[in-house]
This record gives sequence, structure tokens and C-alpha cells, in this order.
Amino acid sequence: MTAPLFSLIIPFKAPCAYIEESLPHIFRLMEQRFEVILLPDEPMEAEGLFAHPKVRIIPTGAVSPAVKRDRGAEAAGGEFLAFIDDDAYPDPAWLSAALAAFRGQENVIAVGGPAITPEHDPFWARASGAVFLSRLSGGFPRRYLRLGSTVEIDDWPTVNLLVRRDAFMRIGGFDSEYWPGEDTKLCMDLVRETGGRILYVPEAYVWHHRRPGLKKHLRQIGNYGLHRGHFARKHPATSRRPHYFIPAAWAAFFILGLLFFRDTALFRLGLGAYLAVLALALCDILRYESPAVTLAAAPYIVLTHLWYGFRFILGLSLPSLKSSLGR
Repeated sequence: MTAPLFSLIIPFKAPCAYIEESLPHIFRLMEQRFEVILLPDEPMEAEGLFAHPKVRIIPTGAVSPAVKRDRGAEAAGGEFLAFIDDDAYPDPAWLSAALAAFRGQENVIAVGGPAITPEHDPFWARASGAVFLSRLSGGFPRRYLRLGSTVEIDDWPTVNLLVRRDAFMRIGGFDSEYWPGEDTKLCMDLVRETGGRILYVPEAYVWHHRRPGLKKHLRQIGNYGLHRGHFARKHPATSRRPHYFIPAAWAAFFILGLLFFRDTALFRLGLGAYLAVLALALCDILRYESPAVTLAAAPYIVLTHLWYGFRFILGLSLPSLKSSLGR
């Protein structure tokens, strides 16, 4: 049997509707030189979609996604490791676009692409995803939209990240002390220890389901803020950029203002400035979403900024941070 070019590595807890949706899309990829390594917690029957000849199932026990991905990489036979989440599915040209980037430019060790909210996602999931469609509300719209052209980056999430296996193994894979945040640490190590380049390729995109309600949205955002704040303390190379601190500054201003100077002109001026920025963010989002979803995103944005900011401050204050196994 011919060795695969790509090893698709998918960590998850147990079979679900998302992985059953994803696999048919994977099997229809234009680039067919791949294998799929599924990493559930417990052993599962290789039947139906899971019995496809390209699929291997490696049970891992209840470990973090970072540990699962490391185990998948150890078992991989491909030249490239293609990391994708179980609640995402690829565009047919996903691997083809990534391969063109790897082959077309020198010293490329990794490729990242957008993770776009599917149009058929439920209303409140789309509202959750809409938060990230403006730089003024989510900070990084390239992660969620096909924007611009290929550029160099230094930090990208593993929902859509492809890495040369030899470079991955050279740095020892993910730092499993962290989850989330393991992808930031991986990208930092790849660039620092190999001297290679990571490229954003808008054509190498996947579709990614969003959290279906406010509680799950804020739980995810809170984890991101906590780990980014801790990374700003412990791994500052890519985490001390000003935009990561803005929600924390706003959260501190808002809470302290309510407690100590809410009747002052300064507090009213701050609220007015924030509302103006929020209006501009909604105008950006309206370019990509319906008016109803855009309007529904407004309270999500406000709560996202406050909760992310509070958790960032907490993470910044912690001398150590243990990984979570939850999702």
C-alpha cells in the first residue's frame, strides 16, 4: 500500500453526529493521498463510515486533545500532519491548497487556513460565530473568513493547521501541559526552533460549527482568555501584543467605573466610545451575516469582551496553569 502524503488527525471523546458529518467530506477531498487517524477516548467498532480503508482508530483514554494529537502524530505515516477538529469538515480543495503552499515557497513548515461557520448552523451558533467577523469585536477575522492573500503568521488554531511531520517531531510535538493554548505554544516552538515559516492560506479552509448557546460560547471564550493571559505572563513571544490586553483594560474600566465613578463624565465618555466601536463592529459583521444574526451578536460581543477580559486578568495573575480535559 502506498504511503499517504497527509495524515488527518482528529481527536474527540466519542462518536457523534459531527464526526459522521465530517468523514464523507473528507473522503471527497480532491487530494486523495491521505489517511485519517481517529482518536476517541474508548475503543469503538470499525463499522459504517469508520470501516473505510483510509481510517485508523486509536483509542487514547480520557486525555487532553494535545496528548491525543501527539499520539496521532506518532502513528502517522504522512509527510504532513493535518489537524482538524471533530466538529469541522474540509472544503474539497483543502489539502490541495495547503500542498501548493508547502511546495510553492521555501522553508514553509506549517499552513493555517480559515474555519468558517457553516450556513446551516443554528441561529444562536451563527450569532456566536459572528462575534469573530470584525477586528473590533473578535480581533482576527482571517481565522473565520477567507480574507486577503497568503501571508506569514506565527500563531494559528488547530481546528485547521497542517504541519510538516518532521518539523513537528523535531520540536517534540505539542506541550501537553496546556489546553487550550497548546496550538499557540506549538506555533511558537515551530518558528523558534526550526527557523521555518507558517503561512496563512485563505484557500485552505474548513467549515467549523460554533457553540450553540451563550453559556457554551462564554465557557470557550473564558478558557481562551485565561490561557492567553497566562501565556502573556509565561510565554510572551506572541501573547503580549496590545490587542490581547484591550478587553482586559475595558473590563477593568467598566467594573471599576460601576463601583467608584459611574456618575462621572469619564465613565460616560468611556461608555460612549465603546458603543461607537460596537456599532462599527456590527457594520462589519453585517457584510457577512443577516441583520437578525448581526443584531443578536451585539450582546454576545459585550459579554465576550467583559468575560474574556476578566479571565485574561486572572490568567495573567496565575504562576501556573493546569490543562483541562473538558471541552
